[in-house]
Amino acid sequence: MDRKFCKRARNQYIAAHFRYGSAPFHRSKNWRYHRLVRAFLLFLLCAAVAFGETFRLYLKDGDYQIVREYQVQGDRVRYFTTERGDWEEVPTSMVDLQKTEKERKAKTEVVKEEAKQDAEEQQALREQQREIDSVPQDEGAYFNVDGKIKQLDAAPYQVVTDKKRAALKLLSPVPIIPGKASVVIDAEHSKFIVHDDRPIFYFRPQREESFGIIRVAPKKGHRIVENISIIPVANQGIQNRDQLPVFQQQLAGNLYKVWPEKSLEPGEYAVVEYHDSDEESKDLELLVWDFAYQPGAPAAK
Repeated sequence: MDRKFCKRARNQYIAAHFRYGSAPFHRSKNWRYHRLVRAFLLFLLCAAVAFGETFRLYLKDGDYQIVREYQVQGDRVRYFTTERGDWEEVPTSMVDLQKTEKERKAKTEVVKEEAKQDAEEQQALREQQREIDSVPQDEGAYFNVDGKIKQLDAAPYQVVTDKKRAALKLLSPVPIIPGKASVVIDAEHSKFIVHDDRPIFYFRPQREESFGIIRVAPKKGHRIVENISIIPVANQGIQNRDQLPVFQQQLAGNLYKVWPEKSLEPGEYAVVEYHDSDEESKDLELLVWDFAYQPGAPAAK
C-alpha cells in the first residue's frame, strides 16, 4: 500500500508537470526553482515510505509478525518488529521460514517489476520532453528531417470556381461564393518527399484548430485538395476531403502531434489545419502543407 501511494503521488506530480509546466504560458519566473523543490520533496517522501517497507514473518501456529528485517542465528530468529520498533528474538522452530521466504520473494519480484515499469515510464517521459523541446515555439507546421525538426512552408493554393480562378494569400480565409469550388495546388507532384510510410507532423496553431492528413488528387497540372459545395441561400460551405484516419496527441499547451493510423500508399498528400466556419461566418479557413510519399526515396530536404 505504501509503495502504491508513493508511485501514485509521483505519477500525479509528473502528470501535473507535463500538463502545465511544459506550456510557456503556465511558467512563472521561478518555475525551474519550484519544480526542483517539488521534485526534492517528493523524493524525500518516497524515500521515507520505502525505508519503512515491511513484510510478514510467519509463525507455525498461524500467527505472524510485521517486520522490517530478520536474521536466522542458529536456533534463534532475530527480527525487527515495526509494532514495537525494536529487535526481538524467537526460537527458529516456531518460525515458518519457507512460507515467509516464499511470500517475501514474491513481493520482491513485484517490487522489481514495478521498478522496471517506473524506469521505463521515466524514460518515456524524458523522451517526450526532449520531443517537446525540439519543436520551435513559432506557430506553424513541423517535420523531422534527418533527426532535426524543421518548419514546413505552407503550400500556396487557389480556389477554382466555374467562373474564375482566384489566387489566395497564405493565412487568408477562403471566401465563400455560392456554387461549387475546388481548392487546388499548382503542379501535379510535390517537391517535398518523405520515405516514411507513417510520417509524423507537429503543429503549433495560433488558436484551437483541427488537423488532418488528406490524399490529394493530381489532375491536369494541379492537385485537388478539396471540393467545396456552397449552399446559395445560407452561404454555407460543405467540404469534401479525402481525409485519412490519424492519431492526434496534444503534447503540451499549443503543441500537437499528428500521424496516420495506417501506412500510407505511394502518392500525393497534404497535411491540413482547418477551422470550419460556423453559421454566422462567411469564410472557410484552411492551411495546407503538401508532400509526397515515395517508398525508398531520399529523405525530404
